[in-house]
Amino acid sequence: MKLSQFRFDLPLNLIAQHPTKKREESRMMVVHRKTGELENRQFRDIMDYFNEKDVMVVNNTKVFPARMYGRKEKTGAKIEVFLLRELNRQNRLWDVIVDPARKIRVGNKLYFGDSDELVAEVIDNTTSRGRTIRFLWDTSEEEFRAMLEKMGETPLPKYIKRKPEEEDKERYQTVYAKHEGAVAAPTAGLHFSKELIKRLEIQGVRFAEVTLHTGLGTFRPIEVEDLSKHKMDAEYYKIDEQVCAIVNKAKESGHRICSIGTTTMRAMETSYTAQKLLKPSEGWTNHFIHPPYNFNIADALVTNFHLPKTSLLIMACAFAGYDLMMEAYKKAIKDKYRFFSYGDSMLII
Repeated sequence: MKLSQFRFDLPLNLIAQHPTKKREESRMMVVHRKTGELENRQFRDIMDYFNEKDVMVVNNTKVFPARMYGRKEKTGAKIEVFLLRELNRQNRLWDVIVDPARKIRVGNKLYFGDSDELVAEVIDNTTSRGRTIRFLWDTSEEEFRAMLEKMGETPLPKYIKRKPEEEDKERYQTVYAKHEGAVAAPTAGLHFSKELIKRLEIQGVRFAEVTLHTGLGTFRPIEVEDLSKHKMDAEYYKIDEQVCAIVNKAKESGHRICSIGTTTMRAMETSYTAQKLLKPSEGWTNHFIHPPYNFNIADALVTNFHLPKTSLLIMACAFAGYDLMMEAYKKAIKDKYRFFSYGDSMLII
């Protein structure tokens, strides 16, 4: 399929700027793949669609405060530094994106904080905006992490046109986040409260956790018309034996497997056997799922409403079917569903 087929007109006022008051109060469109029916529900109604021994697979990655603001040595020019990934913990090496990039060269020093509490040196160029930096910090790892926490802010996507607020530290994070490493939240999971998870567990639904550290590549614009030529950025993932045992037992017994989010789906679709069972593995995935595609593990998907021409929308179309998904998005715009990270949800079954 072609990228232009995934274009639609999205009114900017439908891009959610704040989360709902309570996580499970977001709206939920239910998309029935077999019948084509589209229902308007609330997210807390998700309990109505799952039975005892069904499994929900979640991504337990944790977002870290990746966006920092520093000053360039000598000129004092303000520089945004977006931490992408830690390359070497011992040497404090990080891959970052800098803006404006034209002002940042190898050898430059960057100062953070009102009294320059933290200093970094640029040691390499990686892409036009990418750099490798070394933080000049020689005390404990614990103190260094505390300093990053102090200097960084919640990395809200640029589509949210406001500065991060105190509530974002909690709300731009799932309630089951454990393993730090993501620069963007696995947003389908933001709709779950601890209370809703408990109610689902009492109902007999099981939860299983994978890890995929969401990077900026998930949101990077696709620049090729032929989707088969698009290359995703690699993201770290881990699937252990425990989650495989839970998922495979349910799958072999005919119970529903629901992927909570596209990142969870990408992790599972990276690691399956010839018998279409989940297998334990760890590494980096750049798996790009686009129509036509046969899914191997999950038969249900919770996802948000995505922006036009994004890999997230394209995967949702691969799962639900292109025509049905485009019809669902038309209805979402007509019914004023909220889009993107803090927006409403969709359950595809």
